[in-house]
Amino acid sequence: MTEDHSIKSHLAILLLAAGASSRMRGGDKLLEEVDGIPLLRKLARHACAVSEIVLVCLREGDEARRSVLSGLNCQTIIVPDAAEGMAHSLRAGIAQLPNLANGVMVIPADMPDLTEQDLRSMIAAHAAKPDKILRATSADNQPGHPVVFPKKLFGELRALSGDFGARSVLKRHADSVQLIPLPGCHALTDLDTPEAWQAWRQTRQK
Repeated sequence: MTEDHSIKSHLAILLLAAGASSRMRGGDKLLEEVDGIPLLRKLARHACAVSEIVLVCLREGDEARRSVLSGLNCQTIIVPDAAEGMAHSLRAGIAQLPNLANGVMVIPADMPDLTEQDLRSMIAAHAAKPDKILRATSADNQPGHPVVFPKKLFGELRALSGDFGARSVLKRHADSVQLIPLPGCHALTDLDTPEAWQAWRQTRQK
């Protein structure tokens, strides 16, 4: 039986794109080109292809990032206190989820190896175990992202603060976390410096 890719999930996808790219020395890692388009647009396109509900958290006044989302069926969420840490973006995004969302897949928007199929794998795992926290891993089982949270944890996610994301929720519900292996290092690769981007591109050319 073949998978019907025309059916989109009600598992919401929250792209965290409100960081400052402070280690890029004036550049913006989310606007770096991957497969010919800015990374943020690439990930948002993947998300829109698999989910009916896609939200992207942005800093106030970040027109450059907002502009690369033009034409995509996603909602932008402005996070006025984004500088206070990732948890504030998470909290802002969760607060805007519609009632029909049956969970949320949280994706930092600086992960260039993630594919549409990776997101479909996480969605399939959520459909099979909708009450579990699902955490993507590398092929050798190192935990990374995306992370899927069931709807019953939305209240806890809305109460987060600081720069530790959802670590406290993951720790509190450790017995509910199931690891989902993705190919290679797809769940781990994030690139924060110009040197890291250069090295990654050289690896892809081999």
